[in-house]
Amino acid sequence: MKIIGTGSALPKKVVTNDMLTEFYDTSDEWIQARTGIVTRRIMTDESLLDLAITAAQRALEASGLKAEELDYILCSNVNNNYVFPSLSSMVQGKIGATCPCMDIRNACAGFVYVMDLADMYIKTGRAKRILLLTAEEPTRFCSWKQRETSVLFGDGAAAAVVEEGGEYLGARVTTICNTEVLYQRRRLEPTPFEVEGVYIDQPMVMQGREVFRMAVTNCSKEISTLLEDTGYKIEDVKFFLLHQANMRIIKGIEQYLGGKPEQFPTTVQKYGNTSSASMAILLDELVRENRIERDDLLVMSGFGAGFTTGSCMLKY
Repeated sequence: MKIIGTGSALPKKVVTNDMLTEFYDTSDEWIQARTGIVTRRIMTDESLLDLAITAAQRALEASGLKAEELDYILCSNVNNNYVFPSLSSMVQGKIGATCPCMDIRNACAGFVYVMDLADMYIKTGRAKRILLLTAEEPTRFCSWKQRETSVLFGDGAAAAVVEEGGEYLGARVTTICNTEVLYQRRRLEPTPFEVEGVYIDQPMVMQGREVFRMAVTNCSKEISTLLEDTGYKIEDVKFFLLHQANMRIIKGIEQYLGGKPEQFPTTVQKYGNTSSASMAILLDELVRENRIERDDLLVMSGFGAGFTTGSCMLKY
């Protein structure tokens, strides 16, 4: 498959580190030193559906396709106001598409997972043109009474249109069951038979050191295996588009692989961690800044709760 259009959308509200000092005992220096984040975008009067629609429309406009030409919409989304229907089905109606839709919940690795699903649909002839959508509001995952997690996140959405043709060179997706490292629980509606305490509300819990270790180790190994399997070297890759979780993690993977800093572009410093939207937002920015050209070799790699990881390689 090949990418023929990208788009993204971000909330208008810019929240700086200094703004966070109004209700946290923290500082710009403390946040930057630990995360690399300077600002993030947080939704105010927008909805996640608004951002998803805008990102999808921009990707379609860039592709030259109309919504009714789509054969499928595949969406990565963990959290929004609706438990059901799926976010993709709501976007479908708003943009004028008529195709089937599917959401997955693979956390921050989700964009690679939908890319890999799209490749399988195209290779088997089940679809020719697919909209890949990712929209996340991770600022609602965490408790804003907990400095360690809430300073990390921002909201956003991004999309890409893919069709048959091109060179999607390979992918590796893995899951290692490790719930306690990174999770959020929400209370369900009670029944008359509920045992007290079984269902609870619990904002995001994250064991930062373990997430760092697993992210750097797993993504680096997956990328190294992809390069070995395809016969390419580190220097052949134009850009490594990594999940934008934390500058330390990105630098850790860069050092593990032995790449050059210019091969690892970042947006985490201005948008924070936008969950599965981060790689797609970064891709759209690079495309629109004309920093990616035809036949450039790209590697994408992400990691998230589960613990899930996903990496893929393609020529743009």
